[in-house]
Amino acid sequence: MIMELPEKIDAPEAINIEECASVTLDQQPEPEQPEQENRKDEPITRDQLMATVKAIAETDGADISTDDVARIKQQFYTLHNEAIRKSKAEFVEAGNAPEAFTPAEDPMEVEFKACLSRIREKKAEYRARVEAEQLKNFELKRNIIAELEKMAADTDTVNLHYQRVKDLQNEFKSIGDVPATEATHLWKAYQDAVEHFYDQWKVNKELRDYDFKKNLSEKQLLIDEAVALAGEEDVITAFRRLQDLHAKWRDVGPVAKELREEIWTRFKDASAEVSKRYQAHFEARKAVERQNEDAKKAIIESIEALDFSAPRTFAQWDAMTRTIIDAQSQWKTIGFASRKTNNALFTRFRQLCDEFFAKKAEFFQKMKNDLAENLAKKTALAEKAEALAESTDWKKTTEQIAALQKEWRTIGAVTRKHSDAVWQRFIKACDTFFDRKKKATSGVRKAELANLDAKREIIEKLNALNSTDDTTPRDEAVALIHQLRTNWQGIGHVPFKEKDKLQETYRELVGALFEKFDVKEHRARLESFEAGLEAAGSDPQKLSRERDRLLRTYEQRRQELNTYENNLGFLTSTSKNGNSLIHDMERKMQRLREDIEQIQRKIAIVDSKSK
Repeated sequence: MIMELPEKIDAPEAINIEECASVTLDQQPEPEQPEQENRKDEPITRDQLMATVKAIAETDGADISTDDVARIKQQFYTLHNEAIRKSKAEFVEAGNAPEAFTPAEDPMEVEFKACLSRIREKKAEYRARVEAEQLKNFELKRNIIAELEKMAADTDTVNLHYQRVKDLQNEFKSIGDVPATEATHLWKAYQDAVEHFYDQWKVNKELRDYDFKKNLSEKQLLIDEAVALAGEEDVITAFRRLQDLHAKWRDVGPVAKELREEIWTRFKDASAEVSKRYQAHFEARKAVERQNEDAKKAIIESIEALDFSAPRTFAQWDAMTRTIIDAQSQWKTIGFASRKTNNALFTRFRQLCDEFFAKKAEFFQKMKNDLAENLAKKTALAEKAEALAESTDWKKTTEQIAALQKEWRTIGAVTRKHSDAVWQRFIKACDTFFDRKKKATSGVRKAELANLDAKREIIEKLNALNSTDDTTPRDEAVALIHQLRTNWQGIGHVPFKEKDKLQETYRELVGALFEKFDVKEHRARLESFEAGLEAAGSDPQKLSRERDRLLRTYEQRRQELNTYENNLGFLTSTSKNGNSLIHDMERKMQRLREDIEQIQRKIAIVDSKSK
């Protein structure tokens, strides 16, 4: 008996999963494993990663997981970059410039890249096969739809096509996926064609009701499963199962027209509950990732704000090192940021840390070199001081050791390990010389004090002659003045700090006594010179030769005086204790000044005779 077919296919047959949730499984990334779980594993090596990627390269493109390959690539290059960073650190520690570093070619990296290239080729081939298969499926399904539409339009013989329609439906469902861009439109066209056919179908009501009842029972089970998924703790698993339920829903035939809207609404509401939980899960995870991203950016910015060129001492570098290490410890406590930014943030953070430790290593290497250079300089000074420690040339050696001490103060620090030893060595040599000098010159000090008393006694006698109460006859006074002057010249050195003041007092007294007693020693010499000129006559040539002789003598005395003055300035600026050489130079300088004055007067006499 021919049974009447249902009037129309179940409306929700063309279900659109986007109505159930704004997030689909294809649109969401695979959830990342918590960082803590990864840390429990044994540290992976590049050899293990190389073996894994080789095995993947030999599998079929359909079995290759893009996420797995990306994870392996990230792990490999993390280890690879760490190896390069260590090589560069060793290169810099060896005293080379950081910018001169060039990583050596890594054969394993070359092989790794080749495997990645083979994997990409296999994935590309697989996608090409899938796309070709989907296009083929698309054409097959379009042909089925066209045939269904043609049979639905043949209203006269529509009943004869029932079995063919069932076969076409089964065939349509057995055909694989089509391009995603055509899936919804194709399914809607198929739904319309089938529903159009069923609406035209004149079949027995019992057959139609049987199909509707069976479909209703299957869809009820799917609804129950969807409702149960709301209690699934793992929202990821729940959402994947929901996708499977929707695929099955599309495969189940229609139900009675009056129940279509109700049953679809129940299934859609149950799906929406699962989708909301799934969406909320990813929104919460994104919020945490945003917080982690902000926290990591804050750490990076805090390090970027540091001036790596500011530290100048070990303590300053240690303080900044603690800041960097604290930042690294804090970084480890922060979870993942979004997949889009997490690796970039870590790379940026790691580069900052590497830059800091490279500059620190450069500073410590420079300090190490400077300390070694300073130790060499101070050791050389200690050796020079030791070579002078037994010298008996007190004046010259004193100046040399004083110069060594001054140079010592200009040299920077050395390591604590050698600082005390080299200092003790240097100061011991200096003290040895000065102790010897002190013992050797103690007798000179006593003699200088005795000379000081003798000269003070002469000054007292000169003061007595210059006193207004003195009644010594002139001849006796002049004779006494000459005698005291001779005695003064015969007395040796006095203490340096008393010398200038004592000499000035003596000069003033002698000058005052010369005025008081009209001592004309120099005048007598000039009169004798003038008398000699008169006796020689007024020959201009003789006068000219005499004048030239006087000028040569004058220039000679001036040069000698300049030489003594320069030498005296040098000796008084470097010697504080004075010595006999200084006093001898002062006496000679005084005689030179007197000679110069006498020569100038003689030249004036010659000039007066030439007129």
